[in-house]
Amino acid sequence: MIGRLTGRLAARNPPQVLLDVGGVGYEVDVPMSTFFNLPAPGEPVQLLTHLVVREDAHLLYGFLTEGERATFRELVKISGVGPRTALAILSGLSVAELAAAVSRQDSARLVKVPGIGKKTAERLLLELKGKLGAELSLPAGATPPSDAQADIAQALQALGYNEREAQAAIKALPSEVGVAEGIKLALKALNR
Repeated sequence: MIGRLTGRLAARNPPQVLLDVGGVGYEVDVPMSTFFNLPAPGEPVQLLTHLVVREDAHLLYGFLTEGERATFRELVKISGVGPRTALAILSGLSVAELAAAVSRQDSARLVKVPGIGKKTAERLLLELKGKLGAELSLPAGATPPSDAQADIAQALQALGYNEREAQAAIKALPSEVGVAEGIKLALKALNR
């Protein structure tokens, strides 16, 4: 089993990256949350990996954090959820957002992820209940992000900000701000 790769980022072609490890190029599929936080091509990078062996291929999936990889592994254990669907879920929701949706049993949040229908969302909520560990859920005293906050965070990450910068900008926003106004205010705060 290949558990980790450390090398230089050779190419980025969403959702796949090419990682040069000692002269060997590994094609690794990554969720968008990992993709947007990768360094520029040529820079060193370390990815935690999950290897899927099929009859016709060996596929590597990579993650920047242990939380993402652990969640991916929980997702692929669910009947009807393959690696591509698990990547789509992690691309559409952060680990904390997924944990919050599961704890609230919020199928509407999961249905917003492309490729996830109502039945799949309900199966995910049922199967993941109690399985997302405490390390994946929100810190004590923290409130789960609203849908608007989650959308603002995704927009900021799509614009090139990392998750930490996006979350810091969101904390400074009024609690009931709309998505469009929230993005404008967050961008002003980040550009100071």
